[in-house]
Amino acid sequence: MSAGDLVKNAADREVPVTVNGRESVPFMGVGKFRPEGRKAAPPVATCADYPSDGNKLVDDLETALRKCSLRDGMTLSTHHHFRNGDLVANALFDAAARIGVKDLVWFPSASFPCHAEQLKHLESGVIHHIEGSMNGPLGDYCTRGKMKGLGVLRSHGGRYQAVQDGEVHIDIAVIAAPAADPFGNANGVMGDSACGLLGFALADSQYADRVIVVTDNVVPFPCVPWQIQGNHIDFVVEMDRVGDPEKIVSGTTRVTKSPDRLLIAEYVARFVRDAGIMRDGFSFQAGAGGTALAFAIYLKEMMKDAGVRARFIRGGSTKYLVEMLEEGMTDYILDGQTFDLEGVRSMRENPNHVDTSPFTSYNYHGKGNFAGIVDAVVLGATEVGVDFSANVVTHSDGKLLHGIGGWQNCLFSKCTILAIPSFRDRIPVLVDRVTTLVGPGELIDVVITERGIAVNPHRTDLLDALKGSDLPVRPIGEIKEEVESICGGAPAPPVLDDDVVAVIKWVDGTVIDSVRRLAPGSP
Repeated sequence: MSAGDLVKNAADREVPVTVNGRESVPFMGVGKFRPEGRKAAPPVATCADYPSDGNKLVDDLETALRKCSLRDGMTLSTHHHFRNGDLVANALFDAAARIGVKDLVWFPSASFPCHAEQLKHLESGVIHHIEGSMNGPLGDYCTRGKMKGLGVLRSHGGRYQAVQDGEVHIDIAVIAAPAADPFGNANGVMGDSACGLLGFALADSQYADRVIVVTDNVVPFPCVPWQIQGNHIDFVVEMDRVGDPEKIVSGTTRVTKSPDRLLIAEYVARFVRDAGIMRDGFSFQAGAGGTALAFAIYLKEMMKDAGVRARFIRGGSTKYLVEMLEEGMTDYILDGQTFDLEGVRSMRENPNHVDTSPFTSYNYHGKGNFAGIVDAVVLGATEVGVDFSANVVTHSDGKLLHGIGGWQNCLFSKCTILAIPSFRDRIPVLVDRVTTLVGPGELIDVVITERGIAVNPHRTDLLDALKGSDLPVRPIGEIKEEVESICGGAPAPPVLDDDVVAVIKWVDGTVIDSVRRLAPGSP
């Protein structure tokens, strides 16, 4: 796409006026865009078209796709509950290739290295483009301009919003489920492949034209609890194995051993305590990275010392959060994604470990969501600007690294904290202007590095609360200058051309930034 097809949005970023043939709305500012109309809806169905005994089992995935009338140009969705252990998405497009269809749109809730198999389908034309996260080989493929259409990256809540609002019409949704009955009721907490919850598939099950459940564990009706309701399901397919639950950890659930990152984690916990956020009945959310896990451990000890318990913790759940629930340090875990097998066990056994979905947690086009109720959230970033804006999808080399996940949605917490190393591989993380804008600086309250803590100047309440603390609070520009002196200057900007290869959607469906193609010859 040429620069002539671009306009500047409210964040001073050039974005396309159309995305994959559909008119787009440039980012207008936080809370400025107002949606209109009514929610999308699937076709009206009739029980007369389904088996009266409730048995929707068919022989295999290819048969199910044929019965769903798979044809060229359709949008197919999958989900990442198995993370890097998913075995269904690759099988889906292998089946589509055997049928002989072309130009499909893949709409995953996230992709992982295991999905590099899709490169052959992109090359052959079975897949036209991907509207979902792209990392590793898929990210490299997209940023080199090889994909036929534009990549579209959305947050977890933005994905639900896009389906609900009719921005994305799913023709066929394919849901990998560790347990299902022949009617299509399904959950993620039973069976050898148990992965936890299936919340990322909720919108797809509700709004897609046709829905296929794929399982390796068919149980007698009823499959309870039913996280996915069989009334939404067209066909059920049994495979030998739908996923490897050991790989849902994806290397993210080990506490860091890095002294710098442990210091960052300690600073974050002390900040939450010293700023007065840690109090009886508070709530917090932290991810599954090594620094975030260490933060949870530090905070747990501080809570014990102060005699404080949380009302709820927002997951991604890990064994460390499960320990807090089982030790009575929180009333609930409201879980959006299960990051390890202890989280799976807890969700299966403990009624206070509650599975949630992007609808309840993150959807911005609803009558409220959980994100704004959370007192503090701890997130990461690949780059942070001196205006506190942040990037999580590309690095300073311009390549797509990964998706947005729930990151954008979590920015609406009462206190958003970015816990980041000041540099990676001797490349400063603090920059004048981020390569790709994913989160506006006005929503990011605190940046915590091993070299100091920067509080957004608009959060005068936090600055006042920290006046008696011995934490190293410093201006963000001062930390940036120190890091650049250590690293030998600011990183060189990536060499990009004018062609847009992907867009970043904001939580309301507007376009906040573009990803440009790497110049030929780039490493």
